[in-house]
Amino acid sequence: MFRDFLKRVSAAPTNPSAKVVPKEFDIAELYQGPIQLDAVGAKTELPLDEKLRQAYFWIINHAIISPFYDIEYNEGPPQTFKFGDRANEVVLPSGQSYCSFVLMPLLTFAVRAKCLLVGGPGRGKTSSAVLMGVMAGYSIRDVRRAIQKGQPQMTIADLLGSPLPSDLIKAQSVDQIGIAWRKWLSMRVKIIDEYNRIPTRTQSALLTLMADNYAELYDQTFECPDSAWYLTANDDAGGGTYQVIEALRDRIDIVVKALHFNCRFLSDLLDRIEGGLRPEEMVPSEIIFTEEESNRLHREIRELPIPATILRRLEFFASQFEYCEVAATQFEYKTKDTVKLSAIDWHQVTSQETGKDKLKDIGSQTKNGISVRAIMTTLSFVKALAYFRGSAEVSLEDLRQILPFVLHDKLVQDPDCPFFETANNASLRSDKVTWIRTMFDMACAEYDRLQLDKDDAVTKLSEQFEHGLDGVSEAEVRKRLIEIERLLKSWSGSRKFYGYMYDDVLKLKYLHQRYANYLRWLSWKQQ
Repeated sequence: MFRDFLKRVSAAPTNPSAKVVPKEFDIAELYQGPIQLDAVGAKTELPLDEKLRQAYFWIINHAIISPFYDIEYNEGPPQTFKFGDRANEVVLPSGQSYCSFVLMPLLTFAVRAKCLLVGGPGRGKTSSAVLMGVMAGYSIRDVRRAIQKGQPQMTIADLLGSPLPSDLIKAQSVDQIGIAWRKWLSMRVKIIDEYNRIPTRTQSALLTLMADNYAELYDQTFECPDSAWYLTANDDAGGGTYQVIEALRDRIDIVVKALHFNCRFLSDLLDRIEGGLRPEEMVPSEIIFTEEESNRLHREIRELPIPATILRRLEFFASQFEYCEVAATQFEYKTKDTVKLSAIDWHQVTSQETGKDKLKDIGSQTKNGISVRAIMTTLSFVKALAYFRGSAEVSLEDLRQILPFVLHDKLVQDPDCPFFETANNASLRSDKVTWIRTMFDMACAEYDRLQLDKDDAVTKLSEQFEHGLDGVSEAEVRKRLIEIERLLKSWSGSRKFYGYMYDDVLKLKYLHQRYANYLRWLSWKQQ
């Protein structure tokens, strides 16, 4: 009976309110033969977003005991309750909400990204990763054997493979040495257990594999397929037997915390013991993705649109963090990265900043900015989240929900910032998910206050430039140059200068230089 229960998949549609994305016509379908009919009529294939949701609900209902709905969506005003002296707020979402510990690994599988699962021992990190491997169509035996278990003696040969002994004796040159590559390198789901126990030298080999998708030994290379990566660690501070090298940590796209076990679900554990079954051994065939389905899933997610208004909000938020007024004299080098590369004490530099309100400026809360890789990861995952929900396009709430998991390890918090000194914000030093979401809410509030959806001079000038320069007259170019200069002059009177203004000024300088170069070319052409 318990075995049958584990095999049960939620009936479609799992999200009745999901919008159906119209399927584009593909001429290749004309050559696939006549439509196959069954006894009740035309046979329709389950959309992949619905299959992805069925996989989520099977995992959350039958496999991973994690009754937490921390990714909240609302379709109307939610009910809230407050408990204790500190008025701890509990929200009952009015829309379909999700558990990050199950959803984020699933989205990682969909976009073939790299996910770090952190939490104490025995909280289901490895089990969650194993489920992803089984969903990719591998047997439970192959998945378990392919797990790379981090330990202090792990060598590059343990990780990648080793040269054939006969070739080492007979080979006249390095390129004649054959390599017995490890089988896990060819899998579409790769699992590294306790990656922070791997020696530094072996971490470097792992970095090449994760960053460039190939393994190298004795001048021989093995090209790996695009894969979903799952790494586990018992903490998110990068500690362990060996410190994780910064470049390797930077290659991790998303970080997910395994929350505690809720003891009100103890009976579920008893059922598993008495039934002698493990959920990873009972994954229903209905939620297993073939390689072709995985490729199509990846493609459909990439094609989901992000509205320009949502992209502009992300742009505004991400531009808040890099600017550091006292880092340099030349305007382009006034960044936190300049401070980091100089090895000067961080607080020695930031104590000199006077040009902004540190309680209001979210950029003051971090020691670094957001990298290009982190922004690209955000764009990929926000598309995946909207696709999973059955939406026709990305929404602002999708972006708000995904940012904390992408930026969890990317934004380095400055715990001494005055923002954290207030009583309501002190807990945000440890609660990074809520911290990042709070910063995004603050950025959106500022964006609305500035009415940038209605009046954004830089966006208008940028769109004007994007139309191209072909056929633009000299008089028109001079007019645009004057417009840029007037805008910069109007801003120069402000005493407070924030990160988003820094990026805007640099964009205007870029446009001014492009127009000036074009004007110079026009003058040469008329000679």
